[in-house]
Amino acid sequence: MGYHLEREDFSTLILGVLLLFGCAAILTYNPKLSFWKLVWIGLGFRLLLLLVLPNLSQDFYRFIWDGRVILAGLNPYDYTVFEVLTEQYVSRFQEPVRIIEAEVLFAGMGDLNASHYSNYPPLNQGFFALSAWLGGSSILGTVVAMRLLLILADLGILWVGKKILEHLRLDSRRIFWYFLNPFIILELTGNLHFEGSMLFFLLAGILLLIKKHHVLAACLVGMSISVKLIPLMLLPLFFRYFIPKKTFQGGFRNLFEFYGLALILAAGSFLAFLSLDFMDNFSQSIGLWFQTFEFNASVYYIIRYIGYQTVGWNIIADVGKILPLVIIGVLVIMGLFRRIRSAKDLMTGLLLAVSFYFLLSTTVHPWYVATPLVLSIFTRYRFALVWSLMVFFSYSAYGYEGFNENLYLVALEYIVVLAVFIWDLWRIGFKAAPKASLDKPLLAQKDDANALEEDLSLSDSQ
Repeated sequence: MGYHLEREDFSTLILGVLLLFGCAAILTYNPKLSFWKLVWIGLGFRLLLLLVLPNLSQDFYRFIWDGRVILAGLNPYDYTVFEVLTEQYVSRFQEPVRIIEAEVLFAGMGDLNASHYSNYPPLNQGFFALSAWLGGSSILGTVVAMRLLLILADLGILWVGKKILEHLRLDSRRIFWYFLNPFIILELTGNLHFEGSMLFFLLAGILLLIKKHHVLAACLVGMSISVKLIPLMLLPLFFRYFIPKKTFQGGFRNLFEFYGLALILAAGSFLAFLSLDFMDNFSQSIGLWFQTFEFNASVYYIIRYIGYQTVGWNIIADVGKILPLVIIGVLVIMGLFRRIRSAKDLMTGLLLAVSFYFLLSTTVHPWYVATPLVLSIFTRYRFALVWSLMVFFSYSAYGYEGFNENLYLVALEYIVVLAVFIWDLWRIGFKAAPKASLDKPLLAQKDDANALEEDLSLSDSQ
């Protein structure tokens, strides 16, 4: 799957993925395999991919480009790849700046990627630059450096996730729904997408928040935003965690400190890249994801179809302006009015919020599903786990004759995922706390035991 598979060979991809998911399930639920044996197995699968170039995505060429641009002294937000290749920047420098293997990287990333400004936040750019420095002039060397960083992030998620599961009284082996998931190994370790780094900082921040270290938690959440912007949209869900009472009393100081530090750190990380053109270029690149790009969408494709039937053309330019406002409005309403009395409620709220965002997005690349998958581990919802399998059907768009999205398979993907989601609601409604009988009892400190007893009593009373 990592060395010989071609992205255009969809039938082999799906058969391989189904086989890998079956093997992962057998490993995860094998009582003869201890926790740490599964850790070594998951690490071994990742190391198998260490010395190979990604075969399902060409985005890594842009990652390497941005890293080498930074090392060359240029601002990755100021110039498109085309502008650098045509030396439109020379007038701002005394001497032309040379990007190592520029033509090779350009050919690898493609015209579309090369035509827009970088949209990766600063800390992510830092990972690109570090990898480019470690890899030197070798593309494979830079890929290996990136992959090692992502493996370290996955090990961090393993450790932090286990701690959160233990605090929530859940079976710690649930973390292998992430760590042994073929989707995670192929998309993050294999294809070098940095959702893993973002999720590590986010989960570490949540763990510290659970332990009442809200200042350090805010710093880590801010770092998470500086890797990927998705956690920025989830901030409203933390409101009720700090202010649980309907009277809006208490907790405001901690809330303001948490929001303030997270936003200041995230915004402050951009200071190193500020320029006259930064805001225009960065907002232009972000806007492409809402008003230009289309891939593996669900609700938006229905809206697009209605648009074709009514006005006769693609209405993405207009819908792309409205959908973000709808998403933000719904997330703010959820943050203000959804009941969040415990860490379990918080995890469920974050899961439902990010899933709603992707449901209304115009572009949902496979690796995006890593976020709902991780959050679902700490809840009773299983649709995200199914989604991590079904999202591979989106690769049917890449054929030997070019890009052509199969909307029937996209519909199949979302029908299955939504069916499982409805089944989840039928089983548990919107409750975050799992029944104690469903999970293996764990040893706990006295305070945690009292918190568990309080949560269960609240659930029973409802």
